[in-house]
Amino acid sequence: MNQPAHLTEKAYRYRKLLNDALSNIDIVPDASSHLHIVAKDYLLMAESYYKDGVHFLEADDRVNALVAFSYGHAFIDAGLRLGVFCTRQS
Repeated sequence: MNQPAHLTEKAYRYRKLLNDALSNIDIVPDASSHLHIVAKDYLLMAESYYKDGVHFLEADDRVNALVAFSYGHAFIDAGLRLGVFCTRQS
């Protein structure tokens, strides 16, 4: 698959952004709360999309890698907006 160089840079940049985000979030709701379950589900989805993106990069499929990293970040963004995650740094 012929993919432009800027796609490569973007895929690797989004990989780093998602990895950094995953490393700097905490779950906010108490473990007894239903929202804690929601947060864990969102976190699992973000981590799964990260792993998928890494797999796609290893397979030289930068388009799907970029998509996976973007979807993973969307779950983190949703969790932050919902208030089930907080960040350790800005």
